Order: sequence, then C-alpha cells, then structure tokens
Amino acid sequence: MLHIRVISPAPVTDAVVGCLREATGVTNLVVLAGVARSPEGDLVEFDVAREAANGVIESLRGLGIESSGSIAVEKIDIAISEAADRAREEAPGEGDDAVVWEELAARVADDSRMTWAFVVFLAIATQLAAIGVLLNSPILIVGAMVLGPEFGPIAAVCFGLMQREYGLIGAAVRNLVIGFAAAIAVTLACALVARGLGWIEPAMIAEGNTEEVNFIVKPDRWSFIVALLAGIAGVLSITAGKSSSLVGVFISVTTVPAAGYAAVAVALGEWAEVGQAALQLGVNILGMVIAGTLTLLAQRLLWGKYGERVGPRPRSDR
Repeated sequence: MLHIRVISPAPVTDAVVGCLREATGVTNLVVLAGVARSPEGDLVEFDVAREAANGVIESLRGLGIESSGSIAVEKIDIAISEAADRAREEAPGEGDDAVVWEELAARVADDSRMTWAFVVFLAIATQLAAIGVLLNSPILIVGAMVLGPEFGPIAAVCFGLMQREYGLIGAAVRNLVIGFAAAIAVTLACALVARGLGWIEPAMIAEGNTEEVNFIVKPDRWSFIVALLAGIAGVLSITAGKSSSLVGVFISVTTVPAAGYAAVAVALGEWAEVGQAALQLGVNILGMVIAGTLTLLAQRLLWGKYGERVGPRPRSDR
C-alpha cells in the first residue's frame, strides 16, 4: 500500500474527493478542510494499493493538483485493516509487480545528479577492484562490484530513452563519464605511487598471474549476455522495490572491476590490457542500457493494458 497526501485548493476538493471515492484500490480517505497553509487549501489523505496508484495519480494530475497544490507519496510498510485488504484485492495484478512511474521518475532523477558521494563510492570501489587485480583476489573484486553505485545513472539512461527525456539522458551520461574518469584517475595516481615505491610491478598482471580475475578483461558473447540479464534484473528490482535483488545485479557485471583493471594496466604500461578492460566496460554498460530500456518499455506496455481497470470506476463502499 501507498499513502498519498494531497493539498487541494478548496474549489477543487469536491472533484478530488469524488474521483477518489470512485477509484479502484483507494481506502482510508480523510479530508481536513482549510488546514493547509502553504500552499493554502484542504488536506486530503488516503491509502491506495500500489498496483492502482498510477491511475489515481494521473487522475489527480488531470485536476491540476500538481500546479495549484501538491501530491506527496510514501510507502506503507504495514497496514492492518480489512478495508486495506479489500482495496488490494480489488486492484488488478500484484503490488510487487506494479510500476509506479512517478516514483521511478523521482528515483532516476536523483540518480542522474552528480554528487560527491557517488564519485567517492565509485572511486573507492575502483581502487578495491584494482587491489583485487593485483592480489588476484576474486573476493575483493566481488566487494568492489557490490560497492559500485553505477547502476543508478544507467537506469536513468534507460528511463530517459523510454520517455525521450534527452536532458535526463545527458545528465546521467555525464554522471557516468565524470564518475568513472575521476575514479580511474584516482586509482591510476595511487597505482603510480605504489609502482614508484616498488610495491607493484608489471609481472603482477602478467599472463598466468591473474587467472582468478581474468574474467574482467575477457569480453565475449557471455559478457554481453550477462550484461543483458543484469540490466533486466536491475530494472525489475528498482521498479518492483526489490532492493535485495539489486545486490545480485551489482555482483553480475564487471564495470567497476574493468575500470580498476584499466587504471592498473596504464600505471604498469600494459596497454593491450587497457584496451581489453575498456572494451569490457563498454560491453557491460551497453548491454545493461539495451536490456533495461526494453524492460521498461515492456512494463509500460503490459501495465497499459490494465489502465482502464486501474482508473476510476464504481466500486463497493469501504
């Protein structure tokens, strides 16, 4: 269930309430007249089944609430109510399968913004991957995969392609380019210092010494297939709110490890390895973008078929 709080201008409140009383999946409707001050108006609160949220939000936006008032949505972890149970039963589909498009739009917009936290996490993850390469340690490589935050901007690119929001795509791509460039630069600087101190040498990434982590720089058909599957799983985990599944996506793809390997290879002068690592990075990002975009398009198509059932219609009193 989702809880939605609406600040409605007084002249529009009757239309808002009428829409909600006829909508599928809505319950626990509360109206407090004249209590809102900024913006001024009435406060309308209600709960709605997640799978019916899109139709309700679209109806509210159709009344102009977003420009003259406000609409706030938050997740309900526990709802102990027979009325809520009936609302979920009336709504089509399953809540875990539902995509709340406004929620997804807000999430990818946040992920497309450049922040220090994103750059720092990516830099740390890339350095961990580089150390994993030098020590031939799959455990460190997996740790770097989990820590890497790069899937957020990739998901933003997928959403931008679906919606044709080129500004969002540009911001997300910039985030990825600057983030990886900074992470590789920091890792390269650290690797050069380590080489100067005699801690690392080219033999550490020579053929035969990195057998456990060679998958980072061995792009092939399987790399692309894994990236496609990861893109599908990643988008599904975000849209369905299955954050635990997203960890598995991070472990599946070698974007951050490839960046770390490239930085180490540059520092040690192994230019052939740099090209292989860069190709692996590109293959993974391309595969996830393609699969993620197609997954979002499929979800929009499937949920579009439920639109008439989710929208306002006569229903039993609650």
